[in-house]
Amino acid sequence: MLEKIRLDNILFLDIETVPEQEAFDALDEETQKLFDLKTQYQRRDGETPEEFYERAGIWAEFGKIVCLSAGFFTFKGDIRHFRVTSFIGDEPKILRDFNNLVNNHFSQPQHIMCGHNAKEFDFPFLVRRMVIHGIPLPNKLNLFGKKPWEVPHLDTMELWKFGDYKSFTSLKLLTKILGIPSPKDDIDGSEVGHVYYVEKDIDRIVTYCEKDVIAVAQILLRFRREDLLIEDEIIHVI
Repeated sequence: MLEKIRLDNILFLDIETVPEQEAFDALDEETQKLFDLKTQYQRRDGETPEEFYERAGIWAEFGKIVCLSAGFFTFKGDIRHFRVTSFIGDEPKILRDFNNLVNNHFSQPQHIMCGHNAKEFDFPFLVRRMVIHGIPLPNKLNLFGKKPWEVPHLDTMELWKFGDYKSFTSLKLLTKILGIPSPKDDIDGSEVGHVYYVEKDIDRIVTYCEKDVIAVAQILLRFRREDLLIEDEIIHVI
């Protein structure tokens, strides 16, 4: 039961990803061919790999993480806060800094990771990029040999399905129907690459990523029938 999980044992997270190179032409010839093969069934008729490359950030083989935001609840008596922080910089640094957070503060058996569509996207992407960079996996992300009920992950999209596996429910839609402020009031995932490479505005991406983390926490509160966070309860840690 969700109500039996202590909120301060949950680490909420979200990642923002972009194509590993700014343009298709920056890839070596072999990688271009591999991207062509990987995406041949996703591209529309007549659409070239070059034209499709702006979507490369959704694959860990051709994308990279430019921002990882994490949040967690703290309680002091009756006072509740939600602390959210972000890791930016070069990708290996982002992954190492996140590993340090997990290993130092969220590595015990009672700790759980939570995201929206995270089992399908965020968690696998994180693990694959760690493997690519030769970074040891934290136990919470190393699922080898674990049974499904031993995996310490929560996914708000999966929770919303209630066993129905026929459809995808976006974070924007779920926040709308649950009466939660939308995290998509500025940019959405399809625009992150442009903001990163063209506008070079990482702060805008951080704000967007942190809003997603807060929204996931709010959704979980709604599932538990608890009061939503108010602005004064949210602390942005630099």
